[in-house]
Amino acid sequence: MDIKVLGPGCPKCQQTEETVNQALADAGMEASVEKVTDTMEIAKYGVFGTPAVVVDGEVKSVGKIPKKDDVLKWIK
Repeated sequence: MDIKVLGPGCPKCQQTEETVNQALADAGMEASVEKVTDTMEIAKYGVFGTPAVVVDGEVKSVGKIPKKDDVLKWIK
């Protein structure tokens, strides 16, 4: 599983990455979690609000910190 957290590195982006990692730990799963900060790379996903979460190439959340329960649904 490939998960990308898109954002410039702001506090909300950092919290989003922490939430994703907590959800993976709670589920006992391992995944590649990549932080993408390059604006051109972020734009390739059609995302213009951050933070955003992409799971296996599919945009799951844009412009907010997702709840851990939501992340758990995406990764199962």
